[in-house]
Amino acid sequence: MLKFYWRYILAIMVGFSVLAGALVVLAMLLIYPKLPSLDSLTNYQPKIPMRVFTADGALIAEFGAEHRAVTTLAKTPKVLQQAILAAEDDRFYEHGGIDTMGVLRAAISNLTSGGAKEGASTITMQVARNFFLSSEKTLTRKLNEALLAIKIEHSLSKDEILTLYINQIYLGQRAYGFGAAARTYFGKPIEQINLAEAAMLAGLPKAPSRYNPVVNFPRAQTRQHYILQRMLHLHYITEDEYNNAIAQQLVIRNTKDSATGEVEADYVAEMVRQAMYERYQDDIYSNGLKVYTTLRKTDQDAANQALWKGVEEYDERHGYRGAEGNIALPADTQNLANDLDNAMQELTAVHDLIPAVVLANNTKSVRVYIKDIGTTEISGAGIKFAQRYLTGANKNALHAGALIRVQKINNTEQWRITQLPQVAAAFVALDPHTGAIKALVGGVDYNYNKFNHVTQAWRQPGSTIKPFIYSAALEKGFTAATLVEDAPIHISADETGGVLWEPKNYEGDYAGIVSFRTALTKSLNLPTIRILQSITPSYAQNYLTRFGFDAARQPPYLTLALGAGSVTPLQLATGYAVFANKGMAVKPYIIDHITDAQGKTLLQTQPEAAKPAIDPRNAFIITSLMQDVVRRGTAARVNQLGRNDLAGKTGTTNDQVDAWFAGFQPNLVAVAWVGFDQPRTLGRGETGAQAALPIWMKYMSAALKGVPQAAITPPDGITKIQINPLTGLPVSNGDTGVYEYFYQEAVPVAKTQADANNADATDASTNANTAVPLP
Repeated sequence: MLKFYWRYILAIMVGFSVLAGALVVLAMLLIYPKLPSLDSLTNYQPKIPMRVFTADGALIAEFGAEHRAVTTLAKTPKVLQQAILAAEDDRFYEHGGIDTMGVLRAAISNLTSGGAKEGASTITMQVARNFFLSSEKTLTRKLNEALLAIKIEHSLSKDEILTLYINQIYLGQRAYGFGAAARTYFGKPIEQINLAEAAMLAGLPKAPSRYNPVVNFPRAQTRQHYILQRMLHLHYITEDEYNNAIAQQLVIRNTKDSATGEVEADYVAEMVRQAMYERYQDDIYSNGLKVYTTLRKTDQDAANQALWKGVEEYDERHGYRGAEGNIALPADTQNLANDLDNAMQELTAVHDLIPAVVLANNTKSVRVYIKDIGTTEISGAGIKFAQRYLTGANKNALHAGALIRVQKINNTEQWRITQLPQVAAAFVALDPHTGAIKALVGGVDYNYNKFNHVTQAWRQPGSTIKPFIYSAALEKGFTAATLVEDAPIHISADETGGVLWEPKNYEGDYAGIVSFRTALTKSLNLPTIRILQSITPSYAQNYLTRFGFDAARQPPYLTLALGAGSVTPLQLATGYAVFANKGMAVKPYIIDHITDAQGKTLLQTQPEAAKPAIDPRNAFIITSLMQDVVRRGTAARVNQLGRNDLAGKTGTTNDQVDAWFAGFQPNLVAVAWVGFDQPRTLGRGETGAQAALPIWMKYMSAALKGVPQAAITPPDGITKIQINPLTGLPVSNGDTGVYEYFYQEAVPVAKTQADANNADATDASTNANTAVPLP
């Protein structure tokens, strides 16, 4: 009887097998011919974002709905390939697209665990689903997936299929493919991924949102450990390699914007995006264009650090302002960390200033919860900046729930209370010979304020305009030795464009008679006004256009002498480039060349040829004057850089609303600006030398490191003679004096006493030695 039953059961099983086989054959006959073409696989052309690079190949940003970095199997580390196989399909190189052993294993696992906890999709099936099918869980979709997998296996090699999988699979954070994921999560190219990182990445395909290490690191780490165990079990790695990978501390890029690259230049990235969109429209987001800018990574890094440090120092000088806002503390502290992280979800770190919430405080310490990090106690030096808000009348300002910013102290594990800067700043540097922009920082933080101050902020230039006024005066007959009166002056409303004006020097004192050189070196206002009065504001207004300034933004009044017009930092840098480039003007540009996804050059920028703007002798003499500015004038602090090939000019507007420094080395021009978006005073003493010059110096110190000093030599047509600084005339009878440069045809001639007694007063434009008279 028992034997009969076994025969009966066996017959049923055979019948079912035949029926199943017949159904499969029927399905194949009906469905297989209707399966989609594999052209999208055999001619794989993924949506690749536009990438923006520095001139030396550092990634700045990428723009596209899908962040993707297409790679080859040869460039994919072996440990990453093995981690993927261990996690997803360890029999990939053995089955024909459908892993029957895997299906059986998954079925047994799901039966014993009481639910569908393990799938049986092979890598080939996942490729089929990602390219052709939806993710709906239906029998029809599953059958199509299986048949497509078989078709793919008949058309492509195993290595080709794995390459498609590595490049196409979605891995969270808008990253498609493991190349993009390597940069997104670890900030490195796929070739540099190690075993521990590979196991973390290989855990993502199963559920990118669930195992995202940015969102939930503990859960992602659990998945990583499972994959490492699988790799050990499959003999992909040794016991020692397993232990080392388990022990390795992973550093995850916790960035909200995964488009951020290897160098911070968001303002430049947006400038490039706008220019590219104008040319190629929406194609830029998917056709894999590569845009190489003129930036140098070392220069951009130096500019970022210099500007941020300068802004921090300014903020420190003006004290702590109190809490940034308030966060309601949860009544139930059991999930305190999660609740506070959610409350601060929209708040991002600005540079290294991280959002935090005060939990408790006393006069000696503050306990805070730091976003995504945890609770810590801040005391001692860490509360010094905010100390006055912990005592006296302000002691309740940092109450429980107060939203603040904290910062690590010198990269230690200690924290300090700080604050978001309110002041704005900008920096730009360019090559004066070509116009290629080498560094550009449009503001304190792009995510905090997207307004590009370098190109969009029209601000009064203050005394940085003076070198251009003095250059105009040289063309009108002045020399570096011309004597000018430094004394009180009263300007009528007609000459200012509206009101009676009684200007003063910054220090409020007067020097009497000074030389043209001294007037610029010490940035004296009154002599500069007299010089402009002599050459006329309308002449100066027109002359400024030679440097690229807009005449309409430079008022033809005497207030022009002190920078009452408007310029952008980029415009000012372009103007100073004329002096650095020996009188030749260049046009700034930011895009060097563009290539397609295959590396073929689509566009190569040809810099516009430099055009003569001013006499090279004029450029040399003004440069000589600005060398004195940085040696013994208002920017004498530049001496700390230990170079003799630097020149520049400070600039401060009325009430210290704008602070500038514009300067150059013969091969590099840079401009720094500091001010508020809604113009208001920076505070007492916040001059260009105090607020802007330190930024310029920090940048130049890094940018010129190891660069030999450049010789600044006089061009043909310049004569150097000794003069008496009190008269501006050549010395005689063996007397000693100071050396000064003159146009060869404008060397002053000492007069005899008889000539002096009979000479009539002449205008400075016809006698370069005569002091400009008091109006």
